[in-house]
Amino acid sequence: MSTPYPFTAVVGQTDLRLALLLNAVSPAVGGVLVRGEKGTAKSTAVRALSALLPQVDVVPGCRFSCAPAAPDPACPDGPHEPGPGQDRPARMVELPVGASEDRLVGALDIERALAEGVKAFEPGLLADAHRGILYVDEVNLLHDHLIDLLLDAAAMGASYVEREGVSVRHAARFLLVGTMNPEEGELRPQLLDRFGLTVEVAASREPSQRVEVVRRRLAYEDDPAAFAHRWAGDEQDVRARVVAARALLPKVRLGDASLLQIAATCAGFEVDGMRADIVMARTATALAAWAGRTDVRKEDVRQAALLALPHRRRRNPFDAPGLDEDKLDEILDRFPDEEPDNEPDPEPEPEGPDDGGPQDGGPDGGGGGVPPQSGPDAPEPEAPEAQDDATPPAPDAPQSPEPQPASQEGAAPEQAAVRAAEPFRTKMLSVPGLGEGASGRRSRARTAHGRTTGAQRPRGHLTKLHLAATVQAAAPHQKARGRSGRGLVVRKDDLRQATREGREGNLVLFVVDASGSMAARQRMGAVKGAVLSLLLDAYQRRDKVGLITFRGAAAELALPPTSSVDAAAARLERLPTGGRTPLAAGLLKAHEVLRIERLRDPSRRPLLVVVTDGRATSAGSVGGDPRELAGRSARLLQAEGVASVVVDCESGPVRLGLAGVLAADLGGPAVTLDGLRADSLAGLVKNVRTAVASPSHHTTRRAA
Repeated sequence: MSTPYPFTAVVGQTDLRLALLLNAVSPAVGGVLVRGEKGTAKSTAVRALSALLPQVDVVPGCRFSCAPAAPDPACPDGPHEPGPGQDRPARMVELPVGASEDRLVGALDIERALAEGVKAFEPGLLADAHRGILYVDEVNLLHDHLIDLLLDAAAMGASYVEREGVSVRHAARFLLVGTMNPEEGELRPQLLDRFGLTVEVAASREPSQRVEVVRRRLAYEDDPAAFAHRWAGDEQDVRARVVAARALLPKVRLGDASLLQIAATCAGFEVDGMRADIVMARTATALAAWAGRTDVRKEDVRQAALLALPHRRRRNPFDAPGLDEDKLDEILDRFPDEEPDNEPDPEPEPEGPDDGGPQDGGPDGGGGGVPPQSGPDAPEPEAPEAQDDATPPAPDAPQSPEPQPASQEGAAPEQAAVRAAEPFRTKMLSVPGLGEGASGRRSRARTAHGRTTGAQRPRGHLTKLHLAATVQAAAPHQKARGRSGRGLVVRKDDLRQATREGREGNLVLFVVDASGSMAARQRMGAVKGAVLSLLLDAYQRRDKVGLITFRGAAAELALPPTSSVDAAAARLERLPTGGRTPLAAGLLKAHEVLRIERLRDPSRRPLLVVVTDGRATSAGSVGGDPRELAGRSARLLQAEGVASVVVDCESGPVRLGLAGVLAADLGGPAVTLDGLRADSLAGLVKNVRTAVASPSHHTTRRAA
């Protein structure tokens, strides 16, 4: 077994360490979501936490970790006889992004259940994580149906496995910890709210801090056991402090003044529901216990708000995360603390890796934060994994407000980027036919969940039994199999898998005209607002998105296909306009991107959204007639079965109708900016028409 990186050797990342330790003190806080760029010690810190948790007393031989003092009456391994328990370390169970449903909740032997009435159950990861930590790396990439199962288990504290009337239930109370890189996509609001606390982490830009990260990481990789031994004393000190804080926690008093501060803060930041208030109360109580106090103070409430509220106040993926600390202080200053009881302060904690100064517990140090390490080679703050990945460059600076000279021959001067108009709810755009892509909410597809449409022989392990089809397959053979009683003799060959139809997520590739003909400020603002609305729709439907822009004499892949629609929105906001219109270049770039994505993810069907007025005034480096070249490029996409829609941006009393011609060449519909709105009077666009069959699905696509 490899030696894990010590928790106390993590350099800096004060908020991350504090949030994890607060959950170790009070699991009722509800877990932690760690957001940040790659290489910032997210996974390292989480994996190291389990070594600091107190040992768990379990019933010997119970696969579901029942407590001897209060065993689960519904435990599949029960009933348990009274007797002494067995101590074991708290588990840290990792849920892989590609895990199956059976691996998460467990598998039930359907054949034995039907034929013998035996509940032969193999526990899953939820059972392994009971009374421990369930860690999901890249939680934002987890399949929707697995997220639904996690939500149910986290809400009820139990896991249910239901298969055609046969059910198994077991306890599943765990500390849910997830890590994610926001560039790869956001989480559903329902799952966001299930995490008690959230922390944003980033790599330091200070050379001295990065040097310490490299020094420690290299020392650990050279000799993990010796490195862990150097930090063993600090690990034991933190472990003892966690135990002491757990013992003190029931004695902590949360007064009416603190409750009023919590309620006013949640109301002031307009968070939805009451879960934020409850999480803040539990977090403030844990902060006081961690600091060795029996009373909750204003600084505890402030620190609890900074950890519990940022992810709950985002209304859509384009809202900037975080909390306005000036507003927070203004709210808290309206409500003074209660007068503390005249009782002596608790004895100070022994000096150790978490004994430090004011800078770690909030602005004035009273919030019980994690102070800097006092162990070997006490560092400047940073994280142990930062050396594994190159530091991403800083975002591009906003475009200068002054027009820039043209960079392409014959192009008009570049104009400054304009702000997008307010987004709106768009009509449904979907790909026709039946796909088999990743779970989502856009186009029809064969999925693991949804309405049952038929039955087939299982391919591999049976997951969804079609009971009627199974009985129908077994019935003709009962006499030959020697059936003598009332029970049905079922064999493996009789089992039938239910086929289900649901929705899939697609690759929505935007091709946006940024040429001079689109450059009127009011017009481009409306265009950006429409694209922003479609991006928001793509986020809600769990799509991947990509962004291509064309202007001057060339097209540019502004954003490679990604699940992060907020990254696409940021690129769109900075998009300048100006120059001629190389429509063909934009379409050919789309063809190239889709060809590469088809190799990477062949099951995810694309939807091409071309935002333009249909003009073509530049052939780029190819030469020839621009309009003829654009038509040939569009027909190439149609021939490969790419579902397309053209958003017609032409305005004014005189219209040329060029976007409609382009839509005909692409084999899809054209919809105006006004017609894109869900509440407009224009006809509803339900399916994107394509005139030819897709080579990958061999189905003729026609209008719905």
